[in-house]
Amino acid sequence: MLRSLLAVATACLFAAPLHAAMVSRTIDYDVGGKKMQSVLVYDDAANTPRPGIVMTPDWLGITPDNLDLARQIAGKDYVILVADVYGLDARPKDAKEAGAATEAMYKDRSVLRARIGAALAQLKAQAGKAPLDGRHWGAIGFCFGGATTLDLARSGADVQGVVSFHGNLSTDDPALAKNIKAKVLVLHGADDKFESPEQIAGFQQEMRDAEVDWQFIAFGGAVHCFAIPGAHGQIPGCSYDERTAKRAFRQMHAFFDEVFAG
Repeated sequence: MLRSLLAVATACLFAAPLHAAMVSRTIDYDVGGKKMQSVLVYDDAANTPRPGIVMTPDWLGITPDNLDLARQIAGKDYVILVADVYGLDARPKDAKEAGAATEAMYKDRSVLRARIGAALAQLKAQAGKAPLDGRHWGAIGFCFGGATTLDLARSGADVQGVVSFHGNLSTDDPALAKNIKAKVLVLHGADDKFESPEQIAGFQQEMRDAEVDWQFIAFGGAVHCFAIPGAHGQIPGCSYDERTAKRAFRQMHAFFDEVFAG
């Protein structure tokens, strides 16, 4: 009888809605006259203050799927601001529009750095309004968002750690790496064809020259987009890998545990 009751209780537990206490709140602001709208997500079931993470999604920007990914990552561990770097008037509907949006950003990386820096400032301004501890700050990004996250670090932003998931490693100015204050973790698919061996070597040399505390982890068999559910078929060479994604997120959590403890 006891075993049956436990089985029923367990079934009820796992049948309960996930993220039932998750808050999603839009935050409107301007950057250089451009209207931006980022989204703050966190679990309000627990009152424990926690670190703040600014997350830049893949090239599609703020979508329902990317917001759901942010909620899953946030859990009870972090308050996450999903950063808008395109502007409220630019919400790509497909790969073609997303490609045009990222191309515009890559043409002027100073604008990209200004916009992601403003998103971080908006996150920090939520201290006292959301369960932020006000001391621990980080950044993560996926694909184009990985490039944006690395540019945030290159800007000299006051964050303890940044994590790039299958991100673009390029920079418009390698000398900017001397500004990096954060520890850097790059999670890369060993079979990702979007980053050439020369680009990888160039990034690693950039980190060495600037004496950054950095890590580069390559996952065997993984390609671009390995951490984005539903990415398969989005573009050739882009595919979700559940096993690799789980490993990568474990690495991310361990990394933030370390940098925030310090």
